[in-house]
Amino acid sequence: MHSPSVDSPPRPPAPRTAARAAAALGLCSVLLLVLVSVEWHPLVSVDDDISTTTHRWARADPDVTQVCRILTDWVWDPLTMRLLGAAVAVWLVWRYAAWWTAGWLVVTSAVGTLVQQGLKAAVGRDRPVWPDPVDSAHYAAYPSGHALTATVVLGLLLWVLHRHGVGRAVWRTAVAVAVVSVAGVGLTRIWLGVHWPTDVLGGWLLGAALVALAIAAQLRWRP
Repeated sequence: MHSPSVDSPPRPPAPRTAARAAAALGLCSVLLLVLVSVEWHPLVSVDDDISTTTHRWARADPDVTQVCRILTDWVWDPLTMRLLGAAVAVWLVWRYAAWWTAGWLVVTSAVGTLVQQGLKAAVGRDRPVWPDPVDSAHYAAYPSGHALTATVVLGLLLWVLHRHGVGRAVWRTAVAVAVVSVAGVGLTRIWLGVHWPTDVLGGWLLGAALVALAIAAQLRWRP
């Protein structure tokens, strides 16, 4: 029996596997949403303890705080992430005439924005309030739009790279950049005192659920 070469690209997951991942992540997202909405005391207490500590650190180290502002306002800002996704969509059409994949990328990113804004309006969670803030932000707190947008856009771009079979060095670099960016943007929001830790966790979970659902849809209708 012929066995595949060790250099062969891995088989893409079955739609059912991606759908199960989306369901598990979605369930975790719903659970966290409920706990945040009812202001479950243990969760609120942990949020407050972490936020108070990181705010004290942010006040004590203005240089790190300034770096966090630059990263969150320019490098990992949701607008930057959306522009990156749009640029990749244009490249897919121009280079490969991959209209379906480009549309899939744009639509999923747009859905992520709608979900984020809808939940912010529905939950209406107040942001942390400090007598000596180091930064400010608008709209409701839950979920973190920065964390959700970075997770969605960079997760989708990793999948696009995987589907196009890039080299090992490029793949490892892309994964490292994505992981650092998704984790980093969440941590900067907590450090700057504009989000509770559970806002960021909610953004990560929802973003990952949307990516898994989008992958399941692509595998189902565009194998």
